[in-house]
Amino acid sequence: MTTPTDVATAGKMKVAARDECCALFAGPVGIADAERIASLLKALSDPTRLRLLSHVAAQGCQSVCACDLTETLGISQPTVSHHMKKLVDAGLLTREQRGRWAHYSVVLSTFAELRAFLDID
Repeated sequence: MTTPTDVATAGKMKVAARDECCALFAGPVGIADAERIASLLKALSDPTRLRLLSHVAAQGCQSVCACDLTETLGISQPTVSHHMKKLVDAGLLTREQRGRWAHYSVVLSTFAELRAFLDID
């Protein structure tokens, strides 16, 4: 026998399930946007690049010298250069040459673009 409490509980479960559904706010993406986002996500799909990027992003608006990344993260200079080039080419970081060292900064607009794409309601 179904009681009023059972009916109320079932109704709450349906509402809760509906509230847990999600959708991309902006709707489906077009070909050009999908290619752009895929290239950003591809650049982020490497653990070494994520470590490097997180180190640069942790500095806020200050640039980070490549010379500081090798020892801090225990990564060789050629490896740092290779991965940083991938992040720069993807548009996630900017590179500025100062003397013999490159300095890197986060591109805030690119992260805003990723954030907007990943914003699921």
